[in-house]
Amino acid sequence: MKVVSARKLTKKYDKLVAVDGIDFDIEEGEIFGFLGPNGAGKSTTIRMVQGVSPITSGSLEVLGMDVRKQSKEIKGLIGVAPQESNLDPDFPVIRNLTTYARYFGIPPAEAEKRSRKLLEFMQLSDKADAKIEELSGGMKRRLIVARALINEPKLLILDEPTTGLDPQARHLIWERIRELKKGGTTIILSTHYMDEAEQLCDRLVIMENGRFLVEGQPRDLIRDVVGPCVMEVIDPDGKEIEDYLSTKGDQVERSADRIYVYSKQCEIVQSDFRKRFPEVYSRVRPATLEDVFLKLTGRRLKE
Repeated sequence: MKVVSARKLTKKYDKLVAVDGIDFDIEEGEIFGFLGPNGAGKSTTIRMVQGVSPITSGSLEVLGMDVRKQSKEIKGLIGVAPQESNLDPDFPVIRNLTTYARYFGIPPAEAEKRSRKLLEFMQLSDKADAKIEELSGGMKRRLIVARALINEPKLLILDEPTTGLDPQARHLIWERIRELKKGGTTIILSTHYMDEAEQLCDRLVIMENGRFLVEGQPRDLIRDVVGPCVMEVIDPDGKEIEDYLSTKGDQVERSADRIYVYSKQCEIVQSDFRKRFPEVYSRVRPATLEDVFLKLTGRRLKE
């Protein structure tokens, strides 16, 4: 079953084309990722899926419903964990959940039951009566995810769910996301952490300028776009090294302090390189999704 289906989906703001005629499907029970630099169109696309931003043209169905005609019904069946912390500071932890449950018409007794269960799920049971200001950043993020689950959504949207968290808090949220997937929840994940997307997503897209650059499974994108490995040359001095490597790899990129060589035969390239430049340090490592992202979108900062 297709939980989300978009065809020629477009969003314009006056002359700005934020989303430019994209097609995609999200299957039931999968984790689907949206990646891209700032301004790529990720958030705009997700807001259209939520039904909070009207589409300009094309078609978009969520849970079998047309977002143009049934946005209210769609909102009642999805959960959204926004990037910003918008918890109510006037309410303790448990009331943030029970009060939010009212928006979905959940009876008070059932809201209390679900809230307690979700706090346990997110390891926040001992903070039920705590004030929001007493929570750490990681606790707030976990509470926001718990709140998004209060209506037992068929589609869960997570926007940068682990931004700013320490490794332990990140991995706890990762574990809970995997548990939700095992339970059949379909998840849309927007993240800037490439390792997070590589670990969690069944499929993903990389966007830029409102269009998809690539779509597929992380391991397939790494293999097809970059290859098995990357050679890094650290602190290269002079253009001679770059000129030499440009004849050896499939693609060569330079940053401030190193050169990246994409090749299917990194070890051979490195062996030849060390014979010619024995004093220059280099290393070969497995390719990652971050290499895919940077190869497609470039290493220059985009605001």
